[in-house]
Amino acid sequence: MGSSLSDVDFHRGDIRKRDAVDVAMADVDAVIHLAAVTGAAQSHGMRERVEDINVHGTEVVADAAEAAGVETFVLASSCNVYGDTHDEELDEESTTAPGNPYAESKLACEDIVAARDFTDVNLRLATNFGYSPGVRFNLVVNSFVFRALAGEPLTVYGDGTNWRPFLHVKDTARAFEAALDWPAGTYNVGLDNFRIDEIADAVADVAERDIETDYLAERDPGPSYHVHFDRMHERGFEPMHDLREGISALAAQFQA
Repeated sequence: MGSSLSDVDFHRGDIRKRDAVDVAMADVDAVIHLAAVTGAAQSHGMRERVEDINVHGTEVVADAAEAAGVETFVLASSCNVYGDTHDEELDEESTTAPGNPYAESKLACEDIVAARDFTDVNLRLATNFGYSPGVRFNLVVNSFVFRALAGEPLTVYGDGTNWRPFLHVKDTARAFEAALDWPAGTYNVGLDNFRIDEIADAVADVAERDIETDYLAERDPGPSYHVHFDRMHERGFEPMHDLREGISALAAQFQA
């Protein structure tokens, strides 16, 4: 997949509007479905919006794709669907227990695309990090790097022992491209699992400065889950960007 957008046709529309989606689906043989309301923690306050856009929107896109004869449909799902499992090690056959409207919507989307007549590939993505044109600051690594460079303390909810899987945003893009050739199924996609306090330590090390970390024991740290990526590796996919490299590159961009 090249970096040039010269051959890309852009259609601005609403995924909940079938007419608009049908126009975009013309002469398409594969779909990578990314459109969604994101943010697990924030989703508690907007359940109806999440269900309308993520679930209903995916129904519209999947129906249009099936009607257009699309052969492969790659869905951006999330490891968040596993819920709070603490130290249990999870694979794609593990029980799901989504604990927020965002995760619930992603699990519902998996069921929606699985019921259609095309090759459905569900990527349960780890938490992204790293620089991109639309860099998000509500992701823990990105937020920690920004705060560290600003001389602000890193805020950790709970005691910092929660597990989370992580993946560089560039590897996420690579995974979507690779998944176009994968067989139907669900795949955990990530680099590795880290405790939140490990992320804070790595950011402080890369920043090469004394960074204060505030642990807010009374705040809900969110779910803790430790995920295996064996099925992804079996498809021959290997992330190229490690955590510290991503932190360093992000810091360099923020200071440019």
